[in-house]
Amino acid sequence: MSGLGTSAELDRAIVLALDDRPLDGAALRAVLGAAASGTEPAGPGHAGTGEAFNRLLAGARAVRRRNFKNDLHLCAIVNAKSGNCSEDCAFCAQSGHHKTASPRHGFLDPREIGLAAAAALARGASRFGIVASGLTQAGGDFEQLLEAVRLVRQAGLQADVSVGLLGPQRLARLMDAGLSGVHHNLETARSFFPQICTTHAYEDDVEAVRLALEAGLFVCSGGIFGLGESWDQRAELGQTLLDLGVESVPVNFLVPIPGTRLEHKSVLSRPEALGILALLRLMLPHANLRVCGGRGAVFGAGGGEGQRALLGSGASGLMIGDYLTIAGSPAEDDLALARELGFNPSTGPSPSPGKGR
Repeated sequence: MSGLGTSAELDRAIVLALDDRPLDGAALRAVLGAAASGTEPAGPGHAGTGEAFNRLLAGARAVRRRNFKNDLHLCAIVNAKSGNCSEDCAFCAQSGHHKTASPRHGFLDPREIGLAAAAALARGASRFGIVASGLTQAGGDFEQLLEAVRLVRQAGLQADVSVGLLGPQRLARLMDAGLSGVHHNLETARSFFPQICTTHAYEDDVEAVRLALEAGLFVCSGGIFGLGESWDQRAELGQTLLDLGVESVPVNFLVPIPGTRLEHKSVLSRPEALGILALLRLMLPHANLRVCGGRGAVFGAGGGEGQRALLGSGASGLMIGDYLTIAGSPAEDDLALARELGFNPSTGPSPSPGKGR
């Protein structure tokens, strides 16, 4: 395809996203080409690279503004149970198959989780995720989880959980306790998943997301980028999330942890991360793209130029505070920069898919 044809297809892709229409094959190829071009070296052979990449980023910003205006949706998590996970996910510091310096502890006292939720509310979070390692939760841990959900709701936040696979009966009990949402990442594309995890099937994760959606819960499901996946596989994950109808998509970037199978991977460059966000924004125009793990590694310290670039991208949400095993930037820095740039850190619910704002 000629440069002129590629440019026209990219513009058409942006129009499709602005009109809430799915990208067709030609439009998606143009978006993928523009996104990948951000990592190409400058020079005589790449005269149009910067133009296409910048046009893509501008288009992603326009789609975000159309659907989210100046809202910036904030969330926070607590690492309620850490380490000794049965799964062998190649990136994960908490896997029992890896030897890392990651903290390991049993399920926290629910009262401690309630206090952490209250602190997150004071920093501007509207949702609070209770995260526990493991594919499933044993009976005693599940009872503590139920109490923690009750206390998070009492603190004034929407209570979410990320606790592995949940069947219909456990979902119903959690909803009775006040559960608002379920986090369950697909991590990567189906075609790449066997290179990342071998201890459970990809379809198990897809079914967990589907069950939570069918229960009427807010569902947060996304992935982690920089594992070695191709651009086509990034689009494959985006298409799976679109087909499922996920309304909130956490976007994580690999932080290579010593002792994991991916410890020698490089952190993604800032242009590549911005290209991923732009791709997802055009594929998922109404999804709340929340940048979570790896934000500091890729975009630098809170309040800095990298974080300015991030807030000027297609992202519409941030995880504030600390992550599971890595410290985050001070929430105050994130909030100050967001307000300086004209954003309204949101304490309300996220928009539903298919509804403009």
